[in-house]
Amino acid sequence: MAGLVACPRAMPQRVNRPLLDLAMAEPLPAHSERDRDRGMALGVVVLAGSAVLIGFAPIMVKLSDLGPQAIAFWRLTLALPALALWLAMSRRQQGASAGRPDRRALVLAGVFFAGDLAFWHAGIKITTAANATLLANLTPIIVAIAGWVLFKERITLRFALAAGVALLGAVLLSAANVRLAPERLAGDLLSALTAFWYASYILSVHWARRGASAPLVMVWSSAIAAVITLVVALAFGERLLPDTLAGWLPLLVLGIVVHAGGQGGIAFGLGRVPAALASLIILVQPVVAAAAGWVIFGEALVASQILGAGLVLAGVYIAQRVRRPLPPVTPTERTG
Repeated sequence: MAGLVACPRAMPQRVNRPLLDLAMAEPLPAHSERDRDRGMALGVVVLAGSAVLIGFAPIMVKLSDLGPQAIAFWRLTLALPALALWLAMSRRQQGASAGRPDRRALVLAGVFFAGDLAFWHAGIKITTAANATLLANLTPIIVAIAGWVLFKERITLRFALAAGVALLGAVLLSAANVRLAPERLAGDLLSALTAFWYASYILSVHWARRGASAPLVMVWSSAIAAVITLVVALAFGERLLPDTLAGWLPLLVLGIVVHAGGQGGIAFGLGRVPAALASLIILVQPVVAAAAGWVIFGEALVASQILGAGLVLAGVYIAQRVRRPLPPVTPTERTG
């Protein structure tokens, strides 16, 4: 988190205003309110859909025969062609209206995401997916605290209560499958630390999105993170190539579906939704995963998991209803 300490001085002035304060200093024109509401609604939908795609990450990491750092490298590298195509299409639409990116924010996003993948993939390899998911769900708490301490972003009591309800639901969803064992302690610790890295990444992307489009942020951060993960993989002596042709399948899913699609959608949504709310909406992911397991694979849901799913959806719904509208979007935010 040390890299984030310098952010408040470099952040645009409007970031220091409360993101979730219900009272507005001045009334907005009706058309501005409508545009803002439409942008917020789109951001919420994209974030929820992206959370579903990210839900495939633990499964693909488990299926790969490579080490955790090599998996992280290929996840980022295989996503770059799709992200570059997205960036080219975005620039063609934007033309001269493209924003000016803050390169410090882009670099921080890459560094923090590399740390997130290093800890997350390593944790998944030596603990259960349920344990890793539960501990990684600490991210919304860290994002809210960091926004308050570092960026002076206040949150309302109603939002805090809604977040508490959603987090309790996430705990109930995962707790039924959590397994405590001494041999998994290291993996549990790595998964818990992942929440700090991912929270830092969300805050950095939210900062970067105020001057850059989503595909530009994704290309920069992914390229930087790919270099870092390659160095780490080589330092740990991990094998870089799968043993079989089929071994590329989970890597391709991680790169194109999970990273380009899922994380790309997160970056898109962070241009329209406050960081604290965005990190909360991502909690929809375990709800959809549990429902898919029930519908597709016939996996039974216990009463606590059904209650947890309801609490997550209720908390996220209430939270997005009490948020303060964002400042007017820039041309970059409208198109990317």
